[in-house]
Amino acid sequence: MRRDRDLIEALAWGVIAMFGVGLAMVYIGRRFEWARPEWRWSLLLLPVLLAGHLWWRNARRPTVRISTWQAFLHAPQGMLTRLRHVPFALSMAGLGMMLLAMARPQSRDAWQDVETEGIDIVIAMDISASMLAKDFKPDRLSASKAVAMKFIDERPNDRIGLVVYEGEAFTQCPLTTDHDVLKDLFAKTRSGLIQGGTAVGMGLATAVNRLRESTAKSKVVILLTDGVNNAGTVQPLDAAQIAKQMGVRVYTIGVGTRGKAMSPVAIYPNGQYKFDMVDVEIDEDMLRQVADITGGKYFRATNEHKLTDIYDEIDKLEKTRIKVTEHSRRNEEYFPFLLAGGCLLLLAFSVDNGLLRLTP
Repeated sequence: MRRDRDLIEALAWGVIAMFGVGLAMVYIGRRFEWARPEWRWSLLLLPVLLAGHLWWRNARRPTVRISTWQAFLHAPQGMLTRLRHVPFALSMAGLGMMLLAMARPQSRDAWQDVETEGIDIVIAMDISASMLAKDFKPDRLSASKAVAMKFIDERPNDRIGLVVYEGEAFTQCPLTTDHDVLKDLFAKTRSGLIQGGTAVGMGLATAVNRLRESTAKSKVVILLTDGVNNAGTVQPLDAAQIAKQMGVRVYTIGVGTRGKAMSPVAIYPNGQYKFDMVDVEIDEDMLRQVADITGGKYFRATNEHKLTDIYDEIDKLEKTRIKVTEHSRRNEEYFPFLLAGGCLLLLAFSVDNGLLRLTP
């Protein structure tokens, strides 16, 4: 029975040592990277050593046959006797830590150099009374503003400006990276700020002028209208030629359903609009020519979902250029574990040849 108890205690201490080494391996695996991960297989040596130790302990114990063993079963054991397997457990743990150190755990310092090449974009938006038509929800102007502001949110690295036009055109917001200010001015945009009409040419010319001093490699105008050029002193195609000379690409968007739409036809003395079903007339040939001259593209938005898709496509066509250079440096982290393993082996030697020297 003493022999069985001795083997069970040896096994328990060995399992505790292997469990500790296993916890250390999990900790290292979560905190660091392995430079020589194949060395982790060498930990299989530990259960082999434990099996050999158990066999040796069993083989070296002499056997004495007696008539009764009851008196020896409950014989008291001293503290030193109970700790006789500690040196072996410390040796196993120390060896395990040194094997983990041989796998060379490493930490890595990583950083990035990011260079952004933004794009200068001016949105030229028609705010004439016809933009209050109800074929979009709640109307063309509100839907166009909402989609444009979402487009702005998705381009944080670009300078964006806003030009609005009816019978004349003016800059609502110059080119800026402060998109909160830009969206606030966008939200305040409404029809009726200037004289009536649709000066598409003036809107485009004003937008192009805002890009005159831009040093960006990519300069873009998004021109949105729901009608026909019927006001202003600049023709849209003339403004397109100026844009071409300045290297400005123009994406044109015609906003409105096909057929008829509930649109403003008059205004009451109290400022309210009178609505009626009228034909939707958009000069698509002119918008297509403006886009072709400048190397842009023409789109037709017949509902708010289509308008969202158009802005998404423009977003993909005009991606901000970002150059990312990644750097990393690896640091060796094996020394603390090598030191811990050496200390455990030294402690095992000291205990075995000092404190437990007289232990049977």
